[in-house]
Amino acid sequence: MTVLRLARSELKRMTGGLLPKLTILALIMVPLLYGAVYLYANWNPYENLNQIEAALVVEDTGATSSDGTELQAGKKVADGLVEGNVFNWQAVPSAAEADAGVSSGKYAFALKIPAEFSTNLVSPGSFDSASQAMLNVTTNDANNYLLSTIVDKLTTAVHTTVAKEVGEETANQLLTGFGTIHAQMLKAADGAGQLAGGVATLRDGTVTLHTGTSELSAGAGELYNGQLKLRDGANQLTDGAGQLSGGLSVLKDSTATLPTDTRTLANGAAQVAAGNAQLNTKVQDVVTQLDAADQGLRTRVIESNARLVASEVITQVQADKILADFDTVAASSPVAAAKTRIQTDATQIQQLADGSEAVSVGAAQLATATPALKDAIVQASGGADQLHTGAATLATGEQTALDGAGRLAEGAQTLDAGAGQLEAGAGTAADGSRTLTDEISKGAGQVPNPDDSQKSSLSEVIADPVAVSNVSQAKADSYGAGLAPFFLTLALWIGIFMLVQAMRPITQRALASNAPAWKIAVGGWLPFLAVSVVQASLLTLVVNLALGLNPAHPVLMWLFMLAAAMAFSAIIQGIVALLGSPGKLVVLILLVLQLVSSGGTFPWQTTPQPLHVVHEILPMGYVVTGMRHLIYGADLSGIVPTVLGLLGYTLLGAAMSTFAVRKHKYWTLKTLKPEIAV
Repeated sequence: MTVLRLARSELKRMTGGLLPKLTILALIMVPLLYGAVYLYANWNPYENLNQIEAALVVEDTGATSSDGTELQAGKKVADGLVEGNVFNWQAVPSAAEADAGVSSGKYAFALKIPAEFSTNLVSPGSFDSASQAMLNVTTNDANNYLLSTIVDKLTTAVHTTVAKEVGEETANQLLTGFGTIHAQMLKAADGAGQLAGGVATLRDGTVTLHTGTSELSAGAGELYNGQLKLRDGANQLTDGAGQLSGGLSVLKDSTATLPTDTRTLANGAAQVAAGNAQLNTKVQDVVTQLDAADQGLRTRVIESNARLVASEVITQVQADKILADFDTVAASSPVAAAKTRIQTDATQIQQLADGSEAVSVGAAQLATATPALKDAIVQASGGADQLHTGAATLATGEQTALDGAGRLAEGAQTLDAGAGQLEAGAGTAADGSRTLTDEISKGAGQVPNPDDSQKSSLSEVIADPVAVSNVSQAKADSYGAGLAPFFLTLALWIGIFMLVQAMRPITQRALASNAPAWKIAVGGWLPFLAVSVVQASLLTLVVNLALGLNPAHPVLMWLFMLAAAMAFSAIIQGIVALLGSPGKLVVLILLVLQLVSSGGTFPWQTTPQPLHVVHEILPMGYVVTGMRHLIYGADLSGIVPTVLGLLGYTLLGAAMSTFAVRKHKYWTLKTLKPEIAV
């Protein structure tokens, strides 16, 4: 009995009538019903999300940004969602109504934009009241568990988009602020440069002022010395006036020697007149010097003010105020009072000089007109007394003027010392202002000053600093294409598993023959292989042409499906042949183990560690991986080893089937009446 005859015999038995033919046809359709129909139902569910009703609540009241722009972020987000048409958005007036609709199942979920959404978006412009803008989502897993995951992705995308837009606007304002700071620092640097120039001019002015105060101090010293001499002269005048008064008294009593005495008196009066003239000349010189010093100091103040006004350190109004204050201080100072007294004394001294000159003339006349001298001497004695009193008053005034000149000298020295300190401080300020100018210029160079193009580019980078460049070496075109490798493989295993419900792994007639065990085993497997090849071919044809899978390597995919059908059919036929009815339970268990360990949905590495061993041992995981490479167009270097592995599984199934033939050639009571039959 040949292998082909054994296989043909089993196939003939299975197609001997209408019902067997329908059974074989139904078994052939099992993978198609499981794999193709499932993939058809889930081919691209994301395109139909717009059939799902979702509640959209917009309570946002809007806000005004820092630049005065009106922001209606909530309405913008809602309009974008509606225009995107991802879900069938239903506008709901209140959050409570939306939550109730989600609870009842009227809405799959609800997206609520609260009233303060726009306000919180612009809040980062204020450091005191920054708050996060919230999007409130209400889901209900009783409506659909996976829908919650899809909604999470949607809200994440909305969050990313809004955050990027707001981040770009905030970053643009920040960069604009840098440009403003840069411009203001440049202006500050220019101002600091002007300040440095003004301070340098001030320093030059203080040098001139210091020179003037030094001269003033020297002049005040000279004034003090002259005033000291004037006081001594006034004391001498007082003494002389006293002597004159006494002499006139004696003269009045001593008329006997009047001619001689009058001549002497005339000579003394001439001397007094000459001394008074000298004294008057000195006093007038002092008055002239005081006027010159006062006018020179005022002229220097006017010149300093003019230079400060020219360098824009002070204004003309401030310069006039300084001059007015100077005149006021000068008019009320002790020096002014002393000057006034000296001028008064100078008038009196002028009078004294004139009087002494008159005395001299009179004495001469007296000497000439002795007969009338007696009466004149009486008058002269009274005038001498007045002269003595005036000289005493003059001496007292000169002492006061001397004290004022001393205070003036001390003030001039203090003013000179202050001018020196001002000169030193102005020099330090000039150095500091130049340093300030240099540092502000350096700082302005370090502050960014981006143009509009740079601000736009930088704002995009700051708002979204990390970009992901996805390079897909192999990509599924749709959700169904992503599940196709797993469900095609799973459908093929289930379809072959269903064959053992109607086809016999090993026929009793073959076991009763004298054919070798391997021939009987192969003859029992070939009908399974033939039907599974038809199943795999039909499944591949429908998925590619009807569903539009469009694999990268359609022919190789079909051949690989045939290799998987060969391995699966050999293993399933061998297990059931060896174990009988319990073998069907083993095949079902293997199906469950491969279902969770093959990595058809999640990567197999995410499963518990014991299932990793199952993945390495059983064939379905390798078939799923190979199908992915062939459908998506990935690297094919692993296909040949996988096919060789499938060939190994085929040989393993044939070995189990051969061992089963050897075992079942010996009949037992369990063979005639098995303990369990499925």
